Amino acid sequence: MGWPRVLYSAALLVLAPLIWRRIRREHALTDSRQTPRELRLGRIPETPPGERMLWLHCASVGEVLAARPLIEALLERYPEYRLTLTTMTATGAERARALAASRDDERLVHRFVPLDFPWAAVRFVERLRPALALFFETELWPNLLHACRRFGVPVAVVNGRLSPRAFRGYRRLRPLMREALACVDWLAAKSSADAERFRALGMAAERIAVVGSLKFDIFWDDGGFEESERLRTRLGERPVWVAGSTHEGEEAALLAAHARLRESHPMPRFKSCPEALLVLVPRHPQRFEAVAALCEQAGMPAARRSRGAWPEAATAVYLGDTMGELLTLYGAADLAFVGGSLVPIGGHNLLEPAALGLPVLTGPALANFAEVAEVLREADALVEVADEAALATALAELFADPAERRRLGEAGRGVVAANRGALARTLEGLARLLPSK
Repeated sequence: MGWPRVLYSAALLVLAPLIWRRIRREHALTDSRQTPRELRLGRIPETPPGERMLWLHCASVGEVLAARPLIEALLERYPEYRLTLTTMTATGAERARALAASRDDERLVHRFVPLDFPWAAVRFVERLRPALALFFETELWPNLLHACRRFGVPVAVVNGRLSPRAFRGYRRLRPLMREALACVDWLAAKSSADAERFRALGMAAERIAVVGSLKFDIFWDDGGFEESERLRTRLGERPVWVAGSTHEGEEAALLAAHARLRESHPMPRFKSCPEALLVLVPRHPQRFEAVAALCEQAGMPAARRSRGAWPEAATAVYLGDTMGELLTLYGAADLAFVGGSLVPIGGHNLLEPAALGLPVLTGPALANFAEVAEVLREADALVEVADEAALATALAELFADPAERRRLGEAGRGVVAANRGALARTLEGLARLLPSK
């Protein structure tokens, strides 16, 4: 073990009490009967002799959703393999289990990824015995990567991305990252800028390919379309906008913009929409209660989807306090605002509503999706607002202009269609790493 990984592992041990405290909170959100130590220390059932296994690791909900086209393709292309999907968070686990249940396919199973203690990583890889390990986006765990190398497991990083902020953090740990990336056999980068950042951290240039973003290959099944259509029929002809993946400090601004939209204003060009409905979808389920209380405080009590409540004509807010339904809710709306962008989070997936032909609105904080935002911007398919007042004005103008809504929606859908193909290029690269049948 090189000295960077020795220091890293020692630091994990020092931080272990804080890590376990957070893990216990996460465990409280799951319905598993296993203890946190069983879940997080690699104590998984051993893969039976002769059974062939693939392993894909995603951090949380967003990554599981983005990886769905890849998951579907792997299961279809390699029917002789089972696929273990691991997540770090409990919310990601819920989404992964829901995906497995929707497929009714015993070949797809979920496990929690072990904490990156050396012995836990070794135990996990030794018991799982995957033929190929895939790490999604920026999930670079040094001890897990080294355990794969120890047991001869080929490793690929798929949809690889490094935001400028993440790169600055990793650059301070360059010796550790160089050692970790030496265990990666192939890295499928989202963009040339991401590829350059990985090279700057020590990844060999000949093992990097720029394939594009898997998020352009959005998976949307017929059941989702049907549910969106049913939902829209029940909502009627009223103006509907969705604010998806919102964060603390952002909902208050969105509610203020919505209140402004519904009120009359003596402003030129501002046409109020007193019947407008906001479908508010917080990013994290542990905040559902707090956001419901925030709606009450704003004088707009929310009808809550999780409780089967339905927005009446006078209801201003419909709270999407369920998991895994954001695309369905987007599909029932006229406009979409993508959260994490009015607060310094870095934004979330702008392509989901764009793929559905919705006009896409966002705040200014887009570090996590800078390349995607630029592509949409170049196609004049993105509406960017600085604050709640600008958002209210943009909403009012778009609701008053159906032709502009159609233009924005068609432009966004065209961007998604033109940039598909990362999935095929990723599968082509992975085929070179899988052992022959």
